[in-house]
Amino acid sequence: MRNPLSKKIVEIEPSGIRKFFDVVSEMPDAISLGVGEPDFDTPWRIREEGIYSLERGRTFYTSNAGLKELKVEISKYLERKIGVSYDPGKEIIVTVGGSEGIDVAFRAMLDPEDEVLIPQPSYVSYLPCAVLADGVPVVIPLREKNEFKLTREDLEAAVTPKTKILVLPFPNNPTGSIMTREDLEPIAEVVKKYDLFVLSDEIYSELTYKDSHVSIASLPGMKERTLVINGFSKGFAMTGWRLGYICGPKPITEQMLKIHQYAIMCAPTNSQYAAIEGLRHCEDEVQEMRTAYNQRRRYLLHEFKRMQLDCFEPFGAFYVFPNIQEFGMSSEEFATKLLEEEKVAVVPGSAFGESGEGFIRVSYAYSLEDLKEAIGRLGRFIDRMRNR
Repeated sequence: MRNPLSKKIVEIEPSGIRKFFDVVSEMPDAISLGVGEPDFDTPWRIREEGIYSLERGRTFYTSNAGLKELKVEISKYLERKIGVSYDPGKEIIVTVGGSEGIDVAFRAMLDPEDEVLIPQPSYVSYLPCAVLADGVPVVIPLREKNEFKLTREDLEAAVTPKTKILVLPFPNNPTGSIMTREDLEPIAEVVKKYDLFVLSDEIYSELTYKDSHVSIASLPGMKERTLVINGFSKGFAMTGWRLGYICGPKPITEQMLKIHQYAIMCAPTNSQYAAIEGLRHCEDEVQEMRTAYNQRRRYLLHEFKRMQLDCFEPFGAFYVFPNIQEFGMSSEEFATKLLEEEKVAVVPGSAFGESGEGFIRVSYAYSLEDLKEAIGRLGRFIDRMRNR
């Protein structure tokens, strides 16, 4: 029988995150600190609007690019938050989560052998999506000594004549690292110098705890070179609503829209109506969630310091990325032993690229009660490892 499978698909590794989730789901009394999902309910006003849209029979397709009212609110939101204005009719596409935006952007922009620069550790989808679009992923290792920020020197060293896109994944999953305006300015200079484009994944932009989030699109000469990806999953606690958006120059978005038309048609209608309500009226709820995450962040850092577990201070997303190299085992071995012995699930840093080896990702998208129990178990585990 003929092989029914694409060689390209077969060679792509499954997500390293899912392995531990699957084990935890069948382990009684296990505490997971691995899920990158808010533990808050979607704000009531958003849920109510979603329910109301169903009751009103708003169950039909919207335009391919999304509801006009939603795109107008997205435009206003971005002008308010990052100081960049986008034409709702030509420069914004509403997508099925931010992940679709990554896929569609790469497919619209890459020809075979075009290189995509991917700083790592970072979200697991960038590399396989680049491969699926026939691009060539080029990894830029990020270093703990630089707080996992991308530096001008590392970027420039990775650029070749085939480089086309730089992925800018900040605030970062898994490290929690952020890039300030001062960090971004030299990056923008390199991008313009080598005539590159930027895919700026800003899905965690609402979850920053040091100053305000800065988008590279807001820097001089960068809007026309940048695609901004964002969505409602993290900041608005709407993971299951599957709603995101991508903004950028019309020559790129109009080609992305073709792919979106044929592959997706449109994002879920009731999710779009619900998101309008969120953008208009839920800033207070977003602030409350951000405040709670910051409290949890500070708690974890305090506890890591107490147990002498090395961890740089992250200022974004809802993750910390402690260093476990002192224990002389791989991050996967550490995570496996912790799960087996103490029933606490974390994600090995290696799931986010080779430069994540020697670290674990700990999510604080959980209640303080759960975090305290998990940290107690982690402390016992670390004590045993040090005394063996």
